[in-house]
Amino acid sequence: MPKATKGTILVEGEEITISNPSKLLWPEAAITKQIYLEKLAEISPYLLRYCRNRLLTTIRYPDGIGKKFFYQKNTPEPRPSFVRTVRHENIDYMVLDSLPGLLWLGNLACIEFHPSLHYVNEQLPCEWMIDLDPSREEEPRIMEAASYVGETLASLGLQSIPKTSGATGVQIIVPVEYGVTFDELRLIGHFVARYATEKYPDLFTIERLKKDRGDKIYFDYLQHYGGKTLAAPYTPRARAAASVSTPLTWDEVRNNPLPSDFNLHNIGERLKQKGDLLEKVPPQSVQLILEHLQGR
Repeated sequence: MPKATKGTILVEGEEITISNPSKLLWPEAAITKQIYLEKLAEISPYLLRYCRNRLLTTIRYPDGIGKKFFYQKNTPEPRPSFVRTVRHENIDYMVLDSLPGLLWLGNLACIEFHPSLHYVNEQLPCEWMIDLDPSREEEPRIMEAASYVGETLASLGLQSIPKTSGATGVQIIVPVEYGVTFDELRLIGHFVARYATEKYPDLFTIERLKKDRGDKIYFDYLQHYGGKTLAAPYTPRARAAASVSTPLTWDEVRNNPLPSDFNLHNIGERLKQKGDLLEKVPPQSVQLILEHLQGR
């Protein structure tokens, strides 16, 4: 058995212990913990933007993907002084707001980052997300489905950004003006979902139980709610290709890419070229839509 190695690095004035840097976390993609930490540092300005001031749930793979994993809400102990925590419903959540904190989690083999959909000590959503969840492991129609949803939102006057989940699905994000509630967005989501399932009945379903979905794509408007989470933009995923949840342009969606096309090996170069596509869409007003749906 190879001898375990350990060392420290200095990041933004904070000392971080790194253990077993040669451990393979993504064997098929040939990504060791050392490479992973380097990639995390590269994408950190983008990933941290969507984790900052939110309650963090992570998924840890101590022996790499394909091995045992667990969800972690409580911040691990012992924790360094630079790690910020917030107690919420008897859980000490970590608030991921710094590169040292991100690399500390990376060293613990935290591979996926799922922040709350609201800010710390608040109850209003930060943005609106629609989750398109395939019923099949490989779904060649997922980008087509996303495109239809984007067109529907555009017909309502809403700009949106699609992003790969990094797994099999697609999430569609609408930045919204602050003040709208989760219940109000759920009302709009139900309206859009019903429209999509009626217009494309062979493609979409709103059946919550997998056994009732057949091969249709689940239009999940319910996951976006207080207390729930979705994969953060730019989070890595525990998939063979080391895919990264990546915002796309609608032109890219129409070219039918695979989620695995966007991964830890190439995400840095993509961000240098395109920047953060989400940041380019201003907050949208949904008040006129709500007034129509509520009969005001």
